[in-house]
Order: sequence, then structure tokens, then C-alpha cells
Amino acid sequence: MYTVRPVTAEELLGAAGRLGGLLADTVDGGASVGFLAPLDPVAAADWWRALAPEVGAGRLLLWVAYPEAGAGSDSDAGRRIAGTVQLRPASTANGRHRAEVAKLMVHRADRGHGLAGRLLAALEEAAVGRGIRTLVLDTETDSPAERLYAAAGWTRVGTVPDFATDPAGAPHATTVYFKALPVPAAVAGAAPEG
Repeated sequence: MYTVRPVTAEELLGAAGRLGGLLADTVDGGASVGFLAPLDPVAAADWWRALAPEVGAGRLLLWVAYPEAGAGSDSDAGRRIAGTVQLRPASTANGRHRAEVAKLMVHRADRGHGLAGRLLAALEEAAVGRGIRTLVLDTETDSPAERLYAAAGWTRVGTVPDFATDPAGAPHATTVYFKALPVPAAVAGAAPEG
């Protein structure tokens, strides 16, 4: 029903308008993802465009989900974007084994089909492939996202009162989660350097 795949910086620039529409829908739907409502789709598209250098440099990994294409369609250009998620690997020398999950969004019209779980699974698989062993994220306390993270094996760390506001500007608590990822067998069996 959906195709989930990583996006390059060039593809991000081409999809910025559609991603802006997804972000505006997410914010207007009440999700706390760092923006206030109503969110102008043009400003949202500009926010996505500003991420292209980070994607190009590998400091940000980004996945998008598209509804399955019809027969004969082999291009994602112009297709509606149903969801997205980001992975921000740590940049410090002592943190290269960890990353932050950010901006997991599914368009309101596409919710209830397991798409958020598929996006999260794609991100986790890619993180393991990059040698990342620890993921962290935060989400609005008591939001539907908490059920997703619990079902996907994430561990609740704690809650910070009034950490962020919802799209209407009202302060809400934020819950922090982490997930320990499996170490690939090739890495686990390797002899330590030195």
C-alpha cells in the first residue's frame, strides 16, 4: 500500500512543496513537531529546503512514504507524500554510536494503516546498518505516538513538564524514549582495535 525509501538532498529539494503540505497537515492536526498553527505551507516548504545541505552532508537522513504507484509509474516525482521520518546521527567522537529520531509524521488521510511503524522500522534498519546502537526521541506526553513507541519496543526514560508547546501554543509535557538496537553479528564478533 505504501513505499518507504530514503531521500537524497536533490530529491528533498524537489519534494519540498509536498513535504511542506505534509508538515502543515501534521501541525494543523494538532501534532507537536516544533511549529505553531496555522502553518503556512510555503513557510513549511522553505523549512524543508533548508535541510538539504544537512541531508547532502549525511548529518541528517530522511525517509518518505508514498502511496503505491499505479501500473507503469516508476517515478516518485510529483507523487503525494504520505509520511516521513528523520534520523540525526550524533556528531561527537564519543557519540557516533547513537542518533536522534525526529519529525515522524503521517498525513491524517493515511493514518491507521501502520505507516508510522513502517517508517520507524525502515529508520531502525538503516541505523543498525550504520553501526548505530542507541536511538533517542521525544514526543508529547499522552499523545498517540506514545502507543506506537511502546509497541515498537522503545523504553520510556521520563517526562519533562512544560517542555514544548502544542500547535496552539499551550505548554505540554514531553516524554523521552530510547531504544537499544541489535549489534550486527559482523560488528559483535570483531576483535577490538588496539
